[in-house]
Amino acid sequence: MDIELFRPHYEVEECLAEIRECLNVGWTGAGFKTSQFEEAWKDYTSQTHALFVNSATSGLHLAVKALKVRRGWSAGDEIISTPLTFVSTNHALLYEGMNVTFADIDDTLCLDPESVARAITPRTRAVMYVGLGGNSGNYEQIAALCADKGLDLILDAAHLAGTRLNGAHIGSGASAVVFSFQAVKNLPTADSGMVCFTNPDDDTYARELSWLGINKDTYSRTHGGGSYKWMYEVESVGFKYHGNSIMAAIGIVQLRYLDRDNAYRRQLASWYDNYLRANTYIRAVPIAEGCESSRHLYPVLVENRDETIFALNSAGIAPGVHYRINTDYPMYNYAKGTCPRAEWVNQRLLSLPMHLGLGFDEIKYISETLQSVVSRKMAHA
Repeated sequence: MDIELFRPHYEVEECLAEIRECLNVGWTGAGFKTSQFEEAWKDYTSQTHALFVNSATSGLHLAVKALKVRRGWSAGDEIISTPLTFVSTNHALLYEGMNVTFADIDDTLCLDPESVARAITPRTRAVMYVGLGGNSGNYEQIAALCADKGLDLILDAAHLAGTRLNGAHIGSGASAVVFSFQAVKNLPTADSGMVCFTNPDDDTYARELSWLGINKDTYSRTHGGGSYKWMYEVESVGFKYHGNSIMAAIGIVQLRYLDRDNAYRRQLASWYDNYLRANTYIRAVPIAEGCESSRHLYPVLVENRDETIFALNSAGIAPGVHYRINTDYPMYNYAKGTCPRAEWVNQRLLSLPMHLGLGFDEIKYISETLQSVVSRKMAHA
């Protein structure tokens, strides 16, 4: 048996039909399908604005850049973030010269509101919140804290496509929400993302930045009217971060099935829960109250994590680690030792396979193998 950590699932024929339309029309760049996907995403999430970009990392950078410029932040101002995330979360802050102040996590692996409150200083400008694995954590408390302190809230929602909190898609209360549609995410394309701003002027500015600071997109110039439809201005030094219609075409199709697919992921998670809850050596990460998680990941905590991974590999199972604590890396090691809970978790965190290609038999095999490996190792500890 060979069980992968991730295996993306595509509605292939429908995706090809959407892509074929792009090829027949002769438009594969920004505009056309990207605009259609933005509208569909706004309808799905109830976000007021949506900008389709070529990756979630680009979206995170645009979020930080737009808020920095439009709020008047200075280089060296502080943004509070988590050390337990993919490095793109915190790199986006460094791109704009912001100081990353790390707060600790709670038992959901998301930022702990009390630790965030203690980290606020007069130079704090925002909080970067990550919904790790599709878990909302204590998002509402963080949003309320930011509102009370006059701080912007950036939600790194790379794992949160389809996560609902108290019945509504997560994202309310954030100045910017950034989603990922990278190849192994719940809504997979080859790679792309969406950045959603609350403020329309933030959206307008980020939209220009995503196309090199140009104030009129190519699709509008090509399909617009008037003798000067070719004319545009370059109003700022921007980036080539916009998405394209091929990726958007795939996204449009995959969105139709996101709720169905997430429901199956929750079924997989419930099977894991049933098998693992009685084992005192394996601790599943709790889902926050009121959260209907996308279940992008199924993380557990075990002792002897690295040895456990090798044993699972030998049994044909490929788990993962999400993520190595960022304070292990040289650009963030100034904060080493400041987040003891995250450092403790960092030695024990393990992600079990989670994708639509799994069924009951695979979950049973993974669970029984994991329990056997962990119990055997603990008995000899």
